[in-house]
This record gives sequence, structure tokens and C-alpha cells, in this order.
Amino acid sequence: MKYDKLFNLAKEKGIQEIEVSFSNSSELSFSLFHGEVDSYTSSSSSSYVIRGIYNGKLGSIVSDVYSNDLVEYFIDKIIETAKYVENEDPVFIFKGSEKYHKVNTFNKELGNVSIDRKMADLHALEEKIKNGDPRIIEVEGVQYEESQSSSSIINSHGLKLSQKNNYFFIYGAALAKEGEQVKSGYEIFLSNKYEDLNVDELAKEIVKKTVAQLGGEACKSGNYRAVLSPNVVKSLLSAYLSSAYAEDVQKKSSLFVDKLGQRVASSKVTVEDKPLAKTVFARYFDDEGVATYNKAIIKNGILQTYLYNLTSAAIDNVQSTGNGAGGGSKMGTSEWYIEMKPGKKSQEELFQEVNNGVYITVVSGLHAGLNPRSGNFSLQSTGFMIENGKLGKGLDIITVSGNLVDLFNSIQLVGSDAKQFIGSKVPSVVIKKIGVSGK
Repeated sequence: MKYDKLFNLAKEKGIQEIEVSFSNSSELSFSLFHGEVDSYTSSSSSSYVIRGIYNGKLGSIVSDVYSNDLVEYFIDKIIETAKYVENEDPVFIFKGSEKYHKVNTFNKELGNVSIDRKMADLHALEEKIKNGDPRIIEVEGVQYEESQSSSSIINSHGLKLSQKNNYFFIYGAALAKEGEQVKSGYEIFLSNKYEDLNVDELAKEIVKKTVAQLGGEACKSGNYRAVLSPNVVKSLLSAYLSSAYAEDVQKKSSLFVDKLGQRVASSKVTVEDKPLAKTVFARYFDDEGVATYNKAIIKNGILQTYLYNLTSAAIDNVQSTGNGAGGGSKMGTSEWYIEMKPGKKSQEELFQEVNNGVYITVVSGLHAGLNPRSGNFSLQSTGFMIENGKLGKGLDIITVSGNLVDLFNSIQLVGSDAKQFIGSKVPSVVIKKIGVSGK
């Protein structure tokens, strides 16, 4: 075996348990500007994370190469880093779950699609955006990106796991002008089945989103009933779900402290972590080798579980939820693929329900504008007015403010328009009110 020398020397030097995590990734990316290729990248990389338990502490080393000539150096570094660990948290090299539910969504046909075809489609996308509306004054750029990754875990307990994923996305952005006002818009299509790509539809959506913003102005400041677009829900939900990380709960730095089994959102809200769903992001084990499974985090507004890795689970005397993420001496936590259960009403029907209010399409500045401890936020935003149940004039730059806990508890309706993002799929929602600072 490739790692026999590593495992044997580790044992000789007093390392009780040892693990090798290996990942390999390849990327293809190119973009156009004014019909010319302005960037082209094809790259691959590898990474080895070697972790071992020495005198009850977890030491580690990360390397982009592995060979038997480096084994002694690896072992010495594991021992050295373990000696510097001061916390008393329990550490683990995992022996393995009783059962793994393997899921394979890797599409080998994606790699067989020629570069010429991908490049031709990108040229076509740029041309169709440029000619989609006379108010389009510039195609800011179009880009194709393809990613393939594989990961494996092998340890001294005999655990051997591996999985592989791939996907591509194609992106376009445009500028539109009317009078002195200039607006930008973009859209992304993501899949690992190239035949699902419809360049005409993608171009139309980019043009539509861009020109629809023209003619807008800031609204009067106040509290408005609102529809939040899937893009906005995705951003805010990601921030909110970080409160479910058990380590943050244990440190009392989470919005969900003592909230297990309690209401944390409207009864309309059900959110699941679905790593075993048939998506391009499927994975059947986490970064510690624990079997993943589909689970409700919030069901009908009630918090169902915290998300655990092996260490945080041991502290609470529960089982890991298979959400260990990262590598090295300190393992983190992550959700894998988030789905918010959609409702039955279309986005147009949500506008009708609101009647008069705002439709928020973009929020920015989450890192600076959101306090994760309090949940308070103030974010630069854009969108549209909702007037008499229909989408009205665009909103120039405004600021929306509120509190994440209040916002998710005030959701009145969930739309049927779930949209695919990297790592999540979420719909629009109607909220009772949101603070808007305009004019």
C-alpha cells in the first residue's frame, strides 16, 4: 500500500492513530470581452492533509506532494504540531460509520464536450446579450468555468473512502443605459449536464434583468411588506444557518443558543441539509469520514438539530451529524447542500399577495453589514416597487435593515420559484416588513 511506510513509522514514533486525506481538482476557465478571449486558464492541483494523534493531541501537516522520501518529515511535523496544542477538546481519527449511502452524480460526458463547442456557445451568448435590447450599451463579460474534484480518506483503522464531483457554470453580465442612468445585471447557469444549457434563454434572462432596472429611483424611507428574491434569501439564509453550528452554540456565540426544539422561523419555513440529493454537490461522507445523511435543520419553523463534527458532538455527548469540514488540527463545520422547501405560489402570485411593497433582488455587504451575534443587519440593496400586485419601477440604491431572527419569523409565504445556486436551492419569500432607507 502507498501509505504503509507512513502508518508503520507513525506507530514506531508513538502516534496512536493517523489519517491521510487526499484531494485533487482541475479547473478550466475562459472569458470573452468584445469577442476576444481575454483570459484562459487550465489548471490542476493536489493536496494531502495528514493528521495524527500524539499523546492525546491532534497534529497535522498539509502538503501538495506525497512520497516515501517525505514520510519521516511528515511524522516529525505531526508530533511537533501536536505538542503545541493547548486546548483539551477531544480529538478523533474516525473508525468509520456503520453504513454509507453512496451517491454518484459525476458526469463523465462533460469532459467530452469540445472546447470549440464551449467557446462557440460563449461567443453566441455575448452576441445575443449585445443584440437583446437597444438599451444594452455593453456586455461587461461572459465566462465559462468547469470544475472537477475528487477526495479520499485513508486511515490506520482501515477506513477507505473516495468520491468525485464535477460541474460547470456559464456567466454573463451586461450594462444598460437610459438617459443618464446606467444599470448592470447578470445571470449564471450551473449544471454538470452540458445539454441542459440553453444559450438563448440565458441571454434573454440577462437582458431582462438588466433593462428592467432602468428608470428606477429610491423610494421613501419606511417599513415595507416585501418579497425577497431567491438570491437574497440564499444570502440571508446562509448567514442565519451558521447559528446552527454546534461549536458556536457551545461558545454561546450563536443566535440558536438553547433554541433546540424551539421556534426560530415562521411555520412556513422548512430547511434541510441534503448532501445525498442527486445534485452536482452530492457527497456521502464528510471531511472526517463520517457518513452524511439528509436532515431537516428547521422544520415548520422549529429548530430540529445543531450541526456537529466529531469534536463538538463528543462535547455534547451526541453523534456527529456528518458536517465536519476543513482539515488540519482544527476541524470546522459546514452544511453541504441546503434546500428550503418551496411553496405553491408563483413569484407573480407573491406580488399579488403583497399588493403594495418592495421586491428586493440584491443585498450586498453582508460581512460588514451583519452582526452575527445580534442578527442585526443593514445592507445596500436594489430591487423594484410592487404596485397594485405587479412589479413596478426599479429601485435605485437603497439600504434595507432589520434582524435575522425577526425576518425569518416574519415570513408569510414561500414561493414555488426555487432557484439553484452553488450549494443551495431556495425560493422567494414574502416577509411582513423590512426597513428601507431611501429618500
